[in-house]
Amino acid sequence: MKKQAQPSSHSLQHIPLSILDLSMITEGSTAAVSLRNSLDLAQHAEQWGYHRFWLAEHHNMTGVASSATSVVIGHIAAGTSQIRVGSGGIMLPNHSPLVIAEQFGTLESLFPGRIDLGLGRAPGSDQLTSRALRRGSGSDGQDFPDRLGELRTYFKPTSGSSMRVRAVPGEGLDVPIWLLGSSGFSAQLSAQLGLPFAFASHFAPDYLLPALDLYRSQFRPSEELEKPYAMIGVNVICADTDEEAQYLSTSGQQQFLNIIRGKTGQLKPPVSSMEDQWSLQERAIVSRTLTYSAIGSPATVREKLEQFLEQTQADEIIVASAIYDHQARLRSYELLSEMGFASSRTAS
Repeated sequence: MKKQAQPSSHSLQHIPLSILDLSMITEGSTAAVSLRNSLDLAQHAEQWGYHRFWLAEHHNMTGVASSATSVVIGHIAAGTSQIRVGSGGIMLPNHSPLVIAEQFGTLESLFPGRIDLGLGRAPGSDQLTSRALRRGSGSDGQDFPDRLGELRTYFKPTSGSSMRVRAVPGEGLDVPIWLLGSSGFSAQLSAQLGLPFAFASHFAPDYLLPALDLYRSQFRPSEELEKPYAMIGVNVICADTDEEAQYLSTSGQQQFLNIIRGKTGQLKPPVSSMEDQWSLQERAIVSRTLTYSAIGSPATVREKLEQFLEQTQADEIIVASAIYDHQARLRSYELLSEMGFASSRTAS
């Protein structure tokens, strides 16, 4: 049955707010602590009215604890009762479509009406790790549409069908599928299929506006969706003062600095100044990467988010926050929730 899209004025009070969590491992800590913190954050987010809590698939990264994404989704869903929980995303080239259908069919059977399946076509890892995951050269992402088609077939009811391979649990279940991307490929594919689209603007800002335009202009209504529905990723660090938020943001800046240097590692504590950490060129690259960031006091963050909404006309915002201290991270999300976004009880 086609879902009725709710009219949106693209203002803060009508926009659902969601969370993207990588279950980051902070320097000197462990994956066990990070996973406990992720559940704690999700439980608070549910109380504060956040709409979704998504986890991302990354591999061979010492600072990310959500590699077994489906397992962590089950952990979060079991510890909450209302908030939608899902993947942002599952990197489909790493997996058999049948296995993903079975995993998310199981999750939907355990937590009905609360599971989202966000899919990406990037490996979420380096080439060596990709080979280890796939036990061979595997897919380079070019067959993503075929894999997606196979996956969607497994969820369809099979009464009277001649299908010899079936996903149990999975078949006949309504697991919303999102396409995630940072270019025009997924934007165009999600438009053609009439699926919701999430853009990774929190780390890949350059193609956001063209991708949204492509998605909306080519969108074809489907059984899943009547009209385009676009989510954008934004880095948000909110604190009681601009100065405190800027201080907290240096953990994320160090993280992206290491990425452009080809390094990975655990999330570092904040520093008083980044000036002795990077060159002018590195600073420019990190700043460009973090274009879609709202960092500051509640007033500062609100103003920045309103600018992003006016610019993008997004239907939903999903927030990433690389904050070293767990209590500071909770405080950031609490302050953000008080800005009048549509709560999970009123969001479409």
